[in-house]
Amino acid sequence: MIPLLAVHRVSAASIAGDWHLNPAPAVLVVGALAIFVPAYLRVRRRDPAAAPPARAWLFAAGLALIAGPLVSPLDVAGERYLLSAHMLEHVLLADAGPALIVLAVRGPLTRELLPRAVPLRPPVRALARWLMRPPATLAAWVAVIGLWHVPALYDRALADPALHDLEHLSFLCAGLMIWVQMVDPGRRGRLALPGRIAFTIAVFFAGQVLSDALVFSFHPYYPAYADQAARLAGISPLTDQRLAGIVMAIEQLATLGTCLCVLLLRLRRDAEMRRNYRVA
Repeated sequence: MIPLLAVHRVSAASIAGDWHLNPAPAVLVVGALAIFVPAYLRVRRRDPAAAPPARAWLFAAGLALIAGPLVSPLDVAGERYLLSAHMLEHVLLADAGPALIVLAVRGPLTRELLPRAVPLRPPVRALARWLMRPPATLAAWVAVIGLWHVPALYDRALADPALHDLEHLSFLCAGLMIWVQMVDPGRRGRLALPGRIAFTIAVFFAGQVLSDALVFSFHPYYPAYADQAARLAGISPLTDQRLAGIVMAIEQLATLGTCLCVLLLRLRRDAEMRRNYRVA
């Protein structure tokens, strides 16, 4: 029988007030607002309906989900004690936050933002265009998620702040890329609606590979968490690892599942409109 509690406990209350200001999320928030706010105000002056207040709130909520965990007690719990806490931090940074950001900048806001947000040189612009091809986006997302969860690299990032920041940045970029494919905020039409549905399903099942590997594990994979003498709330390494897989599965079910439902409803609506048009 697998023990649920370790011998040495650290109280959750002992880190509950451990808020801290990290340079990386602070720079991210300031930079994102410096790009978004002027573009939002320009679009709103031209056409208030194209930039309603809800878009600004969505953008702010996305930034809060991305940067907030990195300066909160959740960051302390994830870096020092629990893989499950670190997983929650990562899925907010790499999935839920980017989803809200992309939803916030749909339509004219996307066209207003892109020239200013991405002042790239021609070779870099060509690479960005290649990465935004749906198969390349999916492959890049799988590679980023998979490689950073290799135990040796994962533990190394925990011990190296610069590498840890790079990990977070790659999660954020990969998350933004997949949500651009699924939402198509600029109406570029890289994927037709059925293609976006298939893409969403592919992302979900790719994520479940890692989630299942954690949920159905029989020994701890990550020495940085397994070899601790003290455990937050007394949670054992194996229970913590399985909880991390459950956290990832639930978060992806919520975000990708909602996206899939919306796309399927839109597909049904379009089919009904075509059918009614033929009848008329």
